[in-house]
Amino acid sequence: MDWLQRWFTSSPTSPEPWRNIPWGHKNTDLQYVNDYKPCNSEVQQLRILFHGPSGSGKSSFINSADSVLQGRVTGRALADAMADSFTQTYKSYKIQKGGPETFYPFVFTDIMGLDRETNRGVSVGDIKLAVMGHIKDGYTNNPDYNKDPALKDQVHVLVCVISAETLNILSDEHVKKMRDVRLAARDMGIPEVAILTQIDKACPEVKKDIKNVYKSKYLKKQMERFSVALGIPEYCIFPVKNYHSEIDTDDDTDALILSALRQIINFGEDFVNSTEKQDGRTVGLSCRFF
Repeated sequence: MDWLQRWFTSSPTSPEPWRNIPWGHKNTDLQYVNDYKPCNSEVQQLRILFHGPSGSGKSSFINSADSVLQGRVTGRALADAMADSFTQTYKSYKIQKGGPETFYPFVFTDIMGLDRETNRGVSVGDIKLAVMGHIKDGYTNNPDYNKDPALKDQVHVLVCVISAETLNILSDEHVKKMRDVRLAARDMGIPEVAILTQIDKACPEVKKDIKNVYKSKYLKKQMERFSVALGIPEYCIFPVKNYHSEIDTDDDTDALILSALRQIINFGEDFVNSTEKQDGRTVGLSCRFF
């Protein structure tokens, strides 16, 4: 092996990106999000539910997406610097668009984190009820039950959030719970995508320059591990850096968040346009995501 081969083998980054993103053109994805409207008349807003282990960055991603769309760092979804789940209720966030009474046609729903202990954190059963549209906003331990949810009430796209920094130490119990949620969503035909957070903490090369995200060999390996563990295809996994210490937004950070958000919207839109009612239940006509 000559010196050049040794250099490529030992280098933490690849010479060419393994996924392309149009750096410097975030306005294209931003315009797409700004122009989006659900085509299905039954749905005025896509319902996007975030779930994952405690401390994985669910609330921080919601805040980060809100920050991109508002053009300033926001913090409506309460987050905490500690590892335990800071979210204690099932809560949905409308994102303001323009005037005070105008909102984007999608809703972010945050839920308590999954815990490695069997009897702690949100239960898999509660997540399943939320996905089906049975749980109303604001519940803690006693869900406010919606007996007959319509298509507009149920979740249209499920987003699993996991930290790239702690993926290696994810417990078997965490994996089992997330897999159970994924299978329940699959049975309903609901698509699931994944967000890989804290990429700057997991990879020094990304911390130096976020544009190295799709050149990082370490992050590529983490995505492969994530995909194998939960069965989520790699094209459905999106690495992002959440805003956590910044007081101003950054175009390159925004580009990754918008790229993920655009795909989340696409998956949700495909779902609400491929459903029909059977015996009072909303079921998928077809699903290309599983």
